[in-house]
This record gives sequence, C-alpha cells and structure tokens, in this order.
Amino acid sequence: MVRIKKIVSGGQTGVDQAALQVGLDLNISIGGWCPPGKICDSGLIPEKFRLTETLNERSTSAPHIARSERTELNVRDSDGTLILSLMDNDLGTQWTVESAKKYNKSYLILSLNSENIVNKIKSWIEDKNITVLNVAGPSEKTFPGSYQKTYFILHSLLRE
Repeated sequence: MVRIKKIVSGGQTGVDQAALQVGLDLNISIGGWCPPGKICDSGLIPEKFRLTETLNERSTSAPHIARSERTELNVRDSDGTLILSLMDNDLGTQWTVESAKKYNKSYLILSLNSENIVNKIKSWIEDKNITVLNVAGPSEKTFPGSYQKTYFILHSLLRE
C-alpha cells in the first residue's frame, strides 16, 4: 500500500503544480523549495502551495541550469523523486538525476504516456519505502496537458 505522508515539488506550472494540488485535494501534506520571488511560467506560484523560496535561483553545482537550486533541495529533502517527462535528455531532468545520485536518493523516470503508469509508480514507492515524494517534470508551457495528465495519474495513485 502506498503511504505518502508528504508531496514536495518546485511549484512550476504543469507537473509540479498538479502534484501539489493532488496533495491539497487528498489532505496530504505538501511543501518544497521554489525559486526566489516564487516565479513560475504563469507569473507567481499560487500562495496556497506555501513553498519556501531558495536563496539563489541556481545551485553552485549547476550554475548553467535555471532553477537548479530548488531542484537539488527538493531531491535532498525527499525519500525519492518521481520524474514525469516526455524527454529524459533535457538539462532539468539530467540535473534532477545527478542530484538524486549525489544525495543517494531513489528516482524513477517515466513518460507521462507510459502504459500502466500508476502500477509502476506504486511498485517503486512500495519497493523503496518512500513516504516523502518529490515530483518533477515539464511545465505546462513546455508540455501542454502535463498538469491534467499528472493530476489524473497521482490522484489515481494516492486516493486509496
């Protein structure tokens, strides 16, 4: 059985905000780190998500990647990171994986279009005993429809 106690994410539109909204809707604790100024593609991250701003936008370990500090801290502060994506070769995904390896944290990369995705995530969470789940992936601007797909997937997984 999946027993997620907290969902963390960086607050970007799309995957991040969908994960946080599922947490709110299912009464699961939410949180995480976001960029300074609480900025996202649509302007400001909604206040209801109550994220903590990082001191810097970019990690000193990844100064070439936008919003890399929030990514690193969210990986560090969780038990495992679920990366929902369509491209596993973009810089943000690569940095998320590097951060997971740096902090010896489990991660799972799945396409938002994966077959049997809810069961794959459930098995990974149970196998790795994850209770604090970091969710990362594309913004709504990068992948229109990512919010809706992510919301449906995570709500299906966690509503039990």
